[in-house]
Amino acid sequence: MQRRALLASPFLAIPASGFAQANRPLTVGMAGVPTAMDPQFHSTNNNNALLLQIFDPLTVLNNDGSIGPRLAESWRVIDDVTWEFKLRANVRFHDGTPFEPEDIAFTFDRVPTVPNSPGPFTPMVRSVRRVEIIDPTTVRFHHNAPTPFFDRDIVTIMMLSRRLHANVTTADFNAGRGMIGTGAYRFVSYTNGERLEVERNPNFWGPAAPWERAVFRFITNPGARGAALLAGDVDVIDAVAFQDLPRLQADPRIQVFGVDSVATSYIMPDTVREPAPHMIDRAGQPLARNPLRDVRVRQALSRAIPRQAIVDRLFQGQGRPAEQFAAPSLPDRVPDLPQIPYDLEGARRLLREAGWGEGFRLTIHGPNGWIPGDAELLQAVAQGWTRVGVETRVEVLPPANFFGRATAREFSMFFTTFTTSTAANMLRQVVMTRDAATGVGPFNRQHYSNPAVDDPLREALTTMNEARRNTLTRQAMRAATEDLGVIPVHFLRNNWAGLRNRVRVDPSPLFYTNALLTTPAPAGG
Repeated sequence: MQRRALLASPFLAIPASGFAQANRPLTVGMAGVPTAMDPQFHSTNNNNALLLQIFDPLTVLNNDGSIGPRLAESWRVIDDVTWEFKLRANVRFHDGTPFEPEDIAFTFDRVPTVPNSPGPFTPMVRSVRRVEIIDPTTVRFHHNAPTPFFDRDIVTIMMLSRRLHANVTTADFNAGRGMIGTGAYRFVSYTNGERLEVERNPNFWGPAAPWERAVFRFITNPGARGAALLAGDVDVIDAVAFQDLPRLQADPRIQVFGVDSVATSYIMPDTVREPAPHMIDRAGQPLARNPLRDVRVRQALSRAIPRQAIVDRLFQGQGRPAEQFAAPSLPDRVPDLPQIPYDLEGARRLLREAGWGEGFRLTIHGPNGWIPGDAELLQAVAQGWTRVGVETRVEVLPPANFFGRATAREFSMFFTTFTTSTAANMLRQVVMTRDAATGVGPFNRQHYSNPAVDDPLREALTTMNEARRNTLTRQAMRAATEDLGVIPVHFLRNNWAGLRNRVRVDPSPLFYTNALLTTPAPAGG
C-alpha cells in the first residue's frame, strides 16, 4: 500500500517580519471556558484547541479538512485491520523526558479510564486491540475490525508520557501538575474560568511557535469581548457577536476573519422515557406520557422552527438553515435532501393527528455563551413552538453546568452543537445507540436508538471501500433525518476579529482558537 507522506502542518509557520511583534504577548478574548485541562477529559472544541498548543496527537486535522502529520510523520494501511505509523525521532516532553512508542499504548489505555467525562474520547480508541512496537520510530495498531477513519479519529488523542502521567488525575491537570506535553507551547498558569497562559517551547521539534507568550482570557459576554477588543485590552476575539459584525467590519483598526464551519446546531428530544421531565399539560400537571416519543410531534416541532429567519435576522446571514445533521462541506453527507419547511399550519395538523391538538408545555434547555446568539436562537425556537400550541419556556445554563446535567439526562429537550469532519462520525458520536463495549454514542445524551440508523452505520464504520462506505453513511443519515432523533437547526459560520496592525487569524472550521492559528501581522499592518 502507498505510504502517506505529508508536509508539516502549516499553522506552525511564522513570517520573519512578525518576530518583533511576537515578542509582545498575544492576548485573546475567548467566549468558551474550558471544562478541564486534562486532554482526555472532555472532547470539546474549546478544550481541544487550547490543549493542542501544549500536547501533540499523532495526526492533526488541517483547516482544509485534510489529515496532516504531528508526532507521526507518515502512516499507511497494512491490511483492513492494521495501520502502521512512522514516528518523529528525538521528540521530547517539555521537561526533557523522551517521547517513546510505549507512551502511545499508555495514552490509548488511559482514554477510557478517565472518570466523569461529559464527552469521552473512547470511540476513537476503542477499536484498537493492540499497539505493536516494531522499532523506536514505528508502531502498528491492530484493530478488532476494519477501521477506515483511524487516522482521522485520532487527531484529538493527545500523547501523554507513561513516566510523567501514570498517576495524574484530571484535578492534577487543572492544578498544572500534569501540564507537560510535547507541543509548541509550554504551560505557564491556569485559573479556572478566568485565564490560561502559555509560553513558546524553545525545544519544540517543529518550526518556532508564532508568539513568545500568549494569554487567553475567558470572556463569556459577547459585548464585553467586543469592548475589550475596541479598547485594545485584547488583540483578538473569537465568537464575534453577529450584531457587532457591521461595526467591526467598518472600523479601520479591526479586521474580521470568517469561515463556514463544520458544525451543526441541533435540538435533541427525549424519545425514550415515559414520562419525561420538564413537560406538563395546560393545567400545569405532569404529563403521564411523553409526546416526544411520537415522530409526528417531532416533525411538528421541526416545522415550527423559523430556520431561515433565525439565520437572516438573528445571525445577520452568517450561516445556513440545516436540512440534515451533517454540515455542507462534509464529504459523506446526503447531497439532495430538501430544506425543512417552516409550516405552522402543517405543524398544528401533525400535532392533532398525534393526539396533541390541545398542546402541552415544555422547557428547552441550552448552554449560554456556547455559540454566539445561542440564547436568542432558543427564544426564536420557543416562539415558533408556542405558536403551534406547545407553550415553551427557555432555560440557559453555563456550559460546564449544562453539559453535566444533559449527560445525567435531566432534560427532555436540549440544544447544543456538534463539530466534526465526517457525517459518519457525527452519527457515531451523537445518534448511534450508546454501547459501552464499543464506545459509540458518547454524546447520545437522550439514549436515542434506531436500528435504521445503527445497521447501515455499523457497516459503514468497518467498510474500507470509500464509495460503499459513503452509500451506507447516507442511508443512515436519511433515516436519522426522517425520524428526527436529533432536530437540526442551522450550520454555523465562525468569525474572529483582531487588531489589524497586530494579528492575522487562520479561521478554523472547527471553531479552534489558539496561538498556533493566530500569527503576527506583517510589518506595517
